[in-house]
Amino acid sequence: MTTLDKPQLLLVDDDITFCSVLKPALEKRNFQVNIAYDVKTGIAIAEQTEPEYAVIDLRIGHDSGLELVKKLISLDGNTQIVMLTGFASIATAVEAIKLGAIHYLTKPANADEIVNALHKNEGDASVAINDAPLSVKRLEWEHLQTVLMQHEGNISAAARALNMHRRTLQRKLEKRPVKE
Repeated sequence: MTTLDKPQLLLVDDDITFCSVLKPALEKRNFQVNIAYDVKTGIAIAEQTEPEYAVIDLRIGHDSGLELVKKLISLDGNTQIVMLTGFASIATAVEAIKLGAIHYLTKPANADEIVNALHKNEGDASVAINDAPLSVKRLEWEHLQTVLMQHEGNISAAARALNMHRRTLQRKLEKRPVKE
C-alpha cells in the first residue's frame, strides 16, 4: 500500500512524547498520520489534507479539543473522530459525541484501542451498568465540568455561576477526576 492509498489521520495533542510514540504505531496500522500540537495548526492541516480520521485530545494547551471536533465535522461530516482525554467527564463525553466524535477514550490509550474506536460505528448494549452511585468528590468534579461546558469553557464565567473564585475553580479543574 503506497502512502497515497493510506487513509489520512489527523492527530492533535500537545503532548509531544505521546504523539511521537503514537504516530509510528498508527502508521504501522496503515494510516498516513499528520500531527498538530495546537488547535490552529490542526485546523490548517485538516483544511489541506481533509482527513478521514482524527484523534483529538480534549485539552490542547489552554484550548479545547471540542472546538476542533466541531470544525472538523463542518469541513467533512464523514470524518471519524475519537476524542482522547486524561480528564474524562460525563459532560465532555456527551459534548464530544453531540459535536460529532464517534468515540471517547481516556488516556493512556494504545494504538489498537484507538484504531478499534475509529472503526466502531455503533454503541455496545452489553456494557455493564454500574449499580454503585458516584462518590461526592466525583459528583463535584462532574458538576464543575458540566457548568464549565455550559459556559463554553470560560473559567471566569463558570466561576461566577458557581459563586466560586476563579483560581479556586482552576485548581479544582487541574486535578484529575476521582477514580470510581
